[in-house]
Amino acid sequence: MSDAPRLPRSAVDWIRIFGPGAIIASLTIGTGELIFSTRGGAIFGYDILYVFAVISLLKWGLVVSTSRHMVLTGVHPYERMIDLPGPRGWMPIMLLLMATVSLPIWISFHAGVLGNLTSWITGTRTAMHGGADYLWGAGILAMVLLLSATGGYSVLERVQLFVVTAMVLSSVISLIIYNPDWMDLFLGMVPRPLAYPEWLSEKYPEIARHSVWVETTRYVGVIGGAGFDYLAYTSWLREKSWGVLPGKATPELIAEIAADPQHEARKWISAPFVDCAISFLLIIAFSAVFVASGTIVLRAEEIVPDESNLLNLQSRFVTQIHSILLPLYVAGAFLAMLGTLYGTIEVGCSIADEMARSFRSSWSEDKSHRLKQLVLGWCGTFAMAILIWLLIRQMSPATPIPDSTTAPVAVSEDVPPEEVDSTVEPARVDKPKLLLAILTPVNLFTGVLSCGLICLAVVWMDRRWLPAELQPPTWLTLLNILSSILFLYLGLKGYWENENRNLILWSMCGILALSMVIAKLSSSASKEQAKSSS
Repeated sequence: MSDAPRLPRSAVDWIRIFGPGAIIASLTIGTGELIFSTRGGAIFGYDILYVFAVISLLKWGLVVSTSRHMVLTGVHPYERMIDLPGPRGWMPIMLLLMATVSLPIWISFHAGVLGNLTSWITGTRTAMHGGADYLWGAGILAMVLLLSATGGYSVLERVQLFVVTAMVLSSVISLIIYNPDWMDLFLGMVPRPLAYPEWLSEKYPEIARHSVWVETTRYVGVIGGAGFDYLAYTSWLREKSWGVLPGKATPELIAEIAADPQHEARKWISAPFVDCAISFLLIIAFSAVFVASGTIVLRAEEIVPDESNLLNLQSRFVTQIHSILLPLYVAGAFLAMLGTLYGTIEVGCSIADEMARSFRSSWSEDKSHRLKQLVLGWCGTFAMAILIWLLIRQMSPATPIPDSTTAPVAVSEDVPPEEVDSTVEPARVDKPKLLLAILTPVNLFTGVLSCGLICLAVVWMDRRWLPAELQPPTWLTLLNILSSILFLYLGLKGYWENENRNLILWSMCGILALSMVIAKLSSSASKEQAKSSS
């Protein structure tokens, strides 16, 4: 075990602790900022900014609370959740069941985005009737899985710090060059009703057919990260040895910490506070940059990043400055999404490891390594299966257009609409891509509903396990209560307005019931084993 870190003494020292927060920031940069902040700016203009700012604040309160408890006690929220009212361990089991499904879908989405970018770079976008995206994505995913199998937290932190630093510099330069209407930009932080522009229904009917609510909740889910990201962040704090970590505090040590306001463990609470503050300030800054760029460049041209053009439209942000900057954008976007993909895989490994630690007190590093290989195998196989299925589906025949004189013709983002001859019948109408449609219900759980559940659990575990002297400040508790109400409402409302709501809601009820049954059976088996051993 390495020596305990020295408590920061100066403002510069506190800034230098920024590390785990870089992972949170980089996990959302690729999907959250490059894609959805840009998309939000193209659709809603600056008005969408307040959504990003409010959600970032709420999620910051969540991760600060979970990490604060971890620093003081050395006990992860998963372990605390085992004792929630109801069958013992039902909530961690439910989260595990959801993670086994949702994380491979997220991984396949990130790989698909990278594949979409790669097919654009290589000029193979039309190959296999648009299915080349998924083939490229599968190849990239295979390489990242290999990297994850040989790497770990230290590699992850170094990679993400580099990505975040590069993105900060690029974002600042871009914002200065574009010189947006600063008053409109700041007024975007003021809540106001959101509405689709009139041209959206004509040019992007697939987006417009969903309500503004459904579109907005997509942003809520991806901006700032997801609930599993924050629980993984809390787990990674062991690597930093902040507070009582990497060990656990005994009741005697907790009493000692509570009795001494100057105890060093209490001072370490500021570490995740600062780390997460820097992380979420960067997230808000990135959001502002890409919302502004989407508003100035894409909204003016009435074009929106959709599933066929997830990252290539954003290249206009730099090529309008100078065409020589295109390779720089391509490299930056690829690295940002690569970091997001790698980080998501590591989040999955961390979740499984932490849950195993919570249920098994004799957990060892050897078991942890074996479990990681199993997680990589499961997530990789499931994600690959999704990509291959999407590839096969995209390659299968589509229904031809019956009337070439009246049928709409798909417009490439590189060809102005006025230059397209609508009387020419295309050889084939490719099927719409489904990756974003598959992701939407998963995103509502991982980035919205789960955050509400975790906020409630955090308030409960602080009240139950911490003495009065170590309770979080009132404002933080109230922030988590407000967050839980908003996230649960937004998540349930988003599901209700989803076109597949019956299937989704029944599936979630089934997972909840299954987790209760598993928890009940597990608890009964543990009691029987205890009786037989005694």
